[in-house]
Amino acid sequence: MSVTVLIRYQIDPFQKDAFRAYAKNWLSIIPRCGGGLLGYFLPHEGTNNVAWALISFDSLAAYETYRARIKSDAEGASNFAFAQRERFILAEERTFLQKVT
Repeated sequence: MSVTVLIRYQIDPFQKDAFRAYAKNWLSIIPRCGGGLLGYFLPHEGTNNVAWALISFDSLAAYETYRARIKSDAEGASNFAFAQRERFILAEERTFLQKVT
């Protein structure tokens, strides 16, 4: 069973460019660590403080393996530290989705 993780970020709308840089960093890190990155999405019109990411995995076990890899990846750790230092992510939620076929 494949699973897609929807990450909903509440961001500081005055630091949208910092979040954009954070998201761009993940474009190469996530696939290298085993995630099927569907994309990062920034607000364009309407609500200005919510962003999303969609990442697919073959299974929940594959997701757990990915989480271990991304935490030990030097670029991944650096990107996590960047977000903590700059504080542009105010809250983060994960929802696990299964595609209807």
